[in-house]
Amino acid sequence: MLRVLAFLGILFLSAFCYALFPSRRLPLHIVGDQLVVYKRKRKLQLWSKGKRIKTYTIALGQKPTGAKEIEGDMRTPQGVYTIHSRNPESAFYLNLGISYPNEKDKAYANELGHSAGGAIKIHGLRNGSGWKGRFHRLNDWTAGCIAVTNAEMKELYRAVPLGTPIIIHP
Repeated sequence: MLRVLAFLGILFLSAFCYALFPSRRLPLHIVGDQLVVYKRKRKLQLWSKGKRIKTYTIALGQKPTGAKEIEGDMRTPQGVYTIHSRNPESAFYLNLGISYPNEKDKAYANELGHSAGGAIKIHGLRNGSGWKGRFHRLNDWTAGCIAVTNAEMKELYRAVPLGTPIIIHP
């Protein structure tokens, strides 16, 4: 019984440290000029002037394997897009809109007899659930978007201007 309690104590302490240990903050003067996503690795990289500035761990759409094909397939797109919108008042903590679908995406979905969908974003946690912090990464939970913690989203929202290219790899 003592071993079980010790194990649970260590588990709780580890989770507490994981949740509260601060990550390296992005310097205020940084302006990104490219975002690169590696879906398999669950990583989003911010680049500036040819240098990788910071890497974020992300959550993806509920069906993360493969490219988004049609509206409602719960997949995150793959390809080259741009950041085309900013929304400080969304249902999720801030968001940066990704220019999905492009013409190729629309044509492919049309061939399948469906809409390509849209409203793909990089966003923080659903409003009111910021307390989840880094634990949101334990599973892929979005409808096809790319999710980061609220603190990370605040950094990205500040550092990523409209028109920034985003490359999303499998």
